[in-house]
Amino acid sequence: MSAAATPPPASILLVDDYPANILALEAILQPLGHRLVRASSGQEALKAVLQHELALIIMDVQMPELDGFQTATLIKMRDRSRHIPIIFLTALSKDAAHVFQGYAHGAVDYLMKPYDAQILRSKVSVFVELWQRGELLKQREATLRELERERLQRQSAARYRALIEAMPQAVVAMRASGEIYYCNSVWQGYTGCDVQATHA
Repeated sequence: MSAAATPPPASILLVDDYPANILALEAILQPLGHRLVRASSGQEALKAVLQHELALIIMDVQMPELDGFQTATLIKMRDRSRHIPIIFLTALSKDAAHVFQGYAHGAVDYLMKPYDAQILRSKVSVFVELWQRGELLKQREATLRELERERLQRQSAARYRALIEAMPQAVVAMRASGEIYYCNSVWQGYTGCDVQATHA
């Protein structure tokens, strides 16, 4: 990441139906300085995905109505959110088939409770940094597109002026007030008026 570039602020969605678990996650992640968004159900998580630009989702697997796997499936079905990495947290099962199910539903990581706070912070930092790098790249690409658009506009204006200068007719452009803001050399030669000198 360029030292001159400021990484954009990251938002992390925390999804768990137990408020105490959300509080524990917030206590672990707040030192990283990112914006933490709460959701207490799968339905709330889906709304939050629509309302926020998220760098990462940390989601409990075992929730009523929409569980973590079902919620992740719906998130991954939407073009706007399918790229968001999801870390599953669960105390449900260490069984390999259950863990594989988590990855099959779009997880980038799967942690068992109780998890190590330092490990979770480290994993979150990695995913957030990847997101920030991607956002900075998008910003640079947008800047380059804008510079190219301005270059093409200048090039087009130069061609237009060259065409006007090559015309044998006098060409003059006036504002609504009657002020002349452009004229070609034929007009200048005919009137002796130098618009550039007038505006200098």
